[in-house]
Amino acid sequence: MNQRNYIFLLLLAIVCFSSCSSYKNVPYLKESEKFTAEDYAKSAVLYDARIMPKDLLTITVSTITNPEDAYPFNLTVPSPISAAKNITTQPAMQTYLVDNDGKVNFPVLGLMKLGGLTKTEAENLLKSKLKEYLKEDPIVTVRLTNYKVSVIGEVNRPNTYTVENEKINIFEALALAGDLTVYGKRENVKIIREMEDGQKKVVVLSLNDKNIIFSPYFYLQQNDVVYVQPNKAKAQGSDIGSMTSILISTTSILVSLAGLIVTILK
Repeated sequence: MNQRNYIFLLLLAIVCFSSCSSYKNVPYLKESEKFTAEDYAKSAVLYDARIMPKDLLTITVSTITNPEDAYPFNLTVPSPISAAKNITTQPAMQTYLVDNDGKVNFPVLGLMKLGGLTKTEAENLLKSKLKEYLKEDPIVTVRLTNYKVSVIGEVNRPNTYTVENEKINIFEALALAGDLTVYGKRENVKIIREMEDGQKKVVVLSLNDKNIIFSPYFYLQQNDVVYVQPNKAKAQGSDIGSMTSILISTTSILVSLAGLIVTILK
C-alpha cells in the first residue's frame, strides 16, 4: 500500500469514527425497548400539579338544587372593555393570587392555606369548609390560570408557553419549542425550578437516557425554565464569528488610517 492510499484510508476511518460518535448523542431514550412490565410499573403514578406561591387560581362553587346559594362564593369582575364602553358582556371570574405563605383570601371563608396542595386536595378542603354554609354538598372546581413553562437555548422556537391542561413533560415542552437544533446538547438539558420555599434548584437531565421517564423532574412544574446548552461546535463557531468581526473592524480602521496618512503626506 502506497503512502497516498494509507493517508486516504486513515482520513476515512477518522470521518467514520467521528460520525458514529456523533450519532450516539442524537437518539432520545436509547435502549428503551429493553424496558420490562416491571419497569413501566415504576411510573404508574398520575401527575397532579401542586399549587405554588404567586399562582393565579379560579375557584368555582356550584350547587345543583339551590344554585343561588353559591352566588356569594363566585365573585366576578367586569372586563375592562365593557366597563369603558358600557357594553354588556359576560363578567369574568375573579382570580385569586396565592401569596408567599400559600394562602388565598376566599369570600366568606377568609384566608385559606392552599399552597402545596394538589388541585384535588384544594377542592376537597374547600368542600369541607363550605358545607357549613350550604344546604347541600357543593361542587368545587379549582383551575390554575397561569401555568406556564419557558424553553430557551438551542431550540428552534424559544419562548414561554402557557399549558392549559396543567400537565406537561420535558419532551412535550421541547416539542412546543420546535425541538432541539442540531447544536443542542441532548445529554445536558437543564431545568431551573423555584421551590415552594423560594429556593432555586438546577437539575440536569439527559434526553438520551431511557430512565428519564422515571425521573421526578420528567413532568415540569409551573414556571419551570428548560435550558438547552449549545455543543462545542456552536460555541467554537460563535468564537470564530466574534473574532472575524473584530478582525474586520480592525482592518477597516487600519485601512482608514492608512488612507488618511497617504492623503496628509501628499
